Amino acid sequence: MKARIAAVAIAVFAAQASAKLPPPPPVDPVKAEEAKQKDAAAKQKGAELQAKYEDKAVANYAAKAKAEGKEFKPVLGSGIQPPPPVAAAAPVTTAPVTPTPVPAPVAAKK
Repeated sequence: MKARIAAVAIAVFAAQASAKLPPPPPVDPVKAEEAKQKDAAAKQKGAELQAKYEDKAVANYAAKAKAEGKEFKPVLGSGIQPPPPVAAAAPVTTAPVTPTPVPAPVAAKK
């Protein structure tokens, strides 16, 4: 019983608190476009830096493997191969259904 009262009280207070929030300010289309361009530029720069340091790590690993006399063949790309394409299922063909004759009921012998 106490748990129900507490749950109702929490729901009432949460509804009151959320009702008091002001509406979000209107979005300026120019600022939104600038923010979108900045995000895209930051994402591009991040991808370039990641590729640079991945190449550097591979070169370092290859140099160490060569110094130890091990053979190293770098895998281009992520190394994850996509799954083979799934063959389309053959269309289902059904044979025409022919009704089977039902035998006539046999009269019971008395």
